[in-house]
Amino acid sequence: MLHWGFIGCGEVTEKKSGPAFAMVEGSCIEAVMSRNAEKARSYAERHGIGRWYTDPMAIIDDPNVNAIYIATPPSSHATYAIMAMKAGKPVYIEKPMAVSYEDCIRINKVSEEMKVPCFVAYYRRYLPYFLKVKELIPQIGEVINVQVRFARPPHELDFRSQEEMPWRLQAPISGGGYFYDLAPHQIDLLQEFFGIIVEAEGYCANRGGLYEAEDTISACFRFENGLVGSGSWCFVADESAAEDRIEIIGSKGMICFSVFTFEPLALHSSRGREEFHIPNPPHVQLPLIESVCRHLLGKDICTCTGISATPTNWVMDRILGKL
Repeated sequence: MLHWGFIGCGEVTEKKSGPAFAMVEGSCIEAVMSRNAEKARSYAERHGIGRWYTDPMAIIDDPNVNAIYIATPPSSHATYAIMAMKAGKPVYIEKPMAVSYEDCIRINKVSEEMKVPCFVAYYRRYLPYFLKVKELIPQIGEVINVQVRFARPPHELDFRSQEEMPWRLQAPISGGGYFYDLAPHQIDLLQEFFGIIVEAEGYCANRGGLYEAEDTISACFRFENGLVGSGSWCFVADESAAEDRIEIIGSKGMICFSVFTFEPLALHSSRGREEFHIPNPPHVQLPLIESVCRHLLGKDICTCTGISATPTNWVMDRILGKL
């Protein structure tokens, strides 16, 4: 039986992930932790969890907890993951895996040395919507090019003073603005479809002047198999320019899909344009969490590991000029 301890109980754990741990056979939530006592107590009471803590080491040392879910901002992912794995407890880490490629390497090294598994929450790989995209790719012939386009207007929170900025806009905590928060899902999916990216370059700017982090990024990249692609991200666009789109261009057609809005995915081929409406489960991390649990219980092999997640951090760090 897996008895999970949550380090962090923020928004992502309310619906996307948290309930899923109690829905999988052989898995339950034993305890939660937040440095904010009221937050930890409230979460535990609302979700029927027996114990709560304010000290991360206390939950790691809890003898009734044998697996750790790390749902804190990225700056603490490496610290908590290493602490847990050195205590012999496998970890499931929210994405991005860490604030830098170097921190990912540190996590993987400890995982290997301690022989303790590490998984990362790139749950979109397991969602029906994206599994359908993967299924359709052979229908467009040889894949020639990939294009990522994402634009959205600023959030209301983006206009706050520097002292009140959300943690996602504080690079030491998030790794690098909204790009480091959202682009990992897109980059991870592309590497799931086409293999790892071995070259990446980017140009970054701050065009809105609302905060210090980059808000506009253009990039190009090349996969190990020779496929090339490009991406553009803008987080200060006008509402009229809002876009969430990836295009996979093949020799016999094209696939268009979104990553965050789940617009109907479209297949363009000699048959014309076909749309596919693919629903996802209410708790979107459930398929991946089930695979992780089954892996830890010796019933399956989950490939969404720290090793497979690390190239995404490398690509982002290359694009942002951190490497």
